[in-house]
Amino acid sequence: MARCRSYLRGLAICVTVLLLLFDQLSISNGLLVLQVFGPLTMVLSVLGISAASLDYKSLLLVFSALTFVEFVALMIVASPLVQVQAQMDFAVDELFLNVTPLHKAAADIQKELNKLQTSDSCCGLRKFEDWDNQLPFSCICTPPTTTYTSESRSQPGNSSSYEPCVMVGSNQQFVHSKPCGPILKSYLSFPVKLRIGIISAFATIAITAIALCLALGLEKYWKKPPVETTVDDYDRVKYQPKPSLT
Repeated sequence: MARCRSYLRGLAICVTVLLLLFDQLSISNGLLVLQVFGPLTMVLSVLGISAASLDYKSLLLVFSALTFVEFVALMIVASPLVQVQAQMDFAVDELFLNVTPLHKAAADIQKELNKLQTSDSCCGLRKFEDWDNQLPFSCICTPPTTTYTSESRSQPGNSSSYEPCVMVGSNQQFVHSKPCGPILKSYLSFPVKLRIGIISAFATIAITAIALCLALGLEKYWKKPPVETTVDDYDRVKYQPKPSLT
């Protein structure tokens, strides 16, 4: 039991130190939510490390309570990020719809989209038909020689999720079958997803620290007191608390 308690206290110290380091990393990455909670987290981390190192039960319970309050506040403040991601996806879909057909879009939009189509082997925003019949050279695809048989060539416009190219028109021209819209969405939503991931990791570490410090602070309620057995003159076994050495 003593060894288990020693491991538990060491783990609590390590997790609290990790919480402090993770807070510093999040602040350095410019996450505004954690920049607001950063000073409070630093103070609580120092409090938790001191309480776990010195084995102050009352401080451990205070640290757990304050960290839980911070955790709840952080979840309330950060919860709109999930809604922001959903709203962003809807807004991007509306934008894709408004800029089609792409050959009539602004020149700077066409220029950037052509760069993306060339680098990521995609065509159009939702599908290659976004360009109507004026497909740019960046949409042209060179199909693998083993992918298309005479049967697939006789069916223009057919494509498969496993095929990188699709044939369009009667001149047997191949274009990229993958749309660029999902790629753009992933680029746009990455900052939001990164922040959600950082906050989720921060919350996980905080909950772990709370659980470990609660286990140490409430040790007297779950730890069985040491007992010693004695046998009297009538061979009766008696159990009584073992006297403390302190």
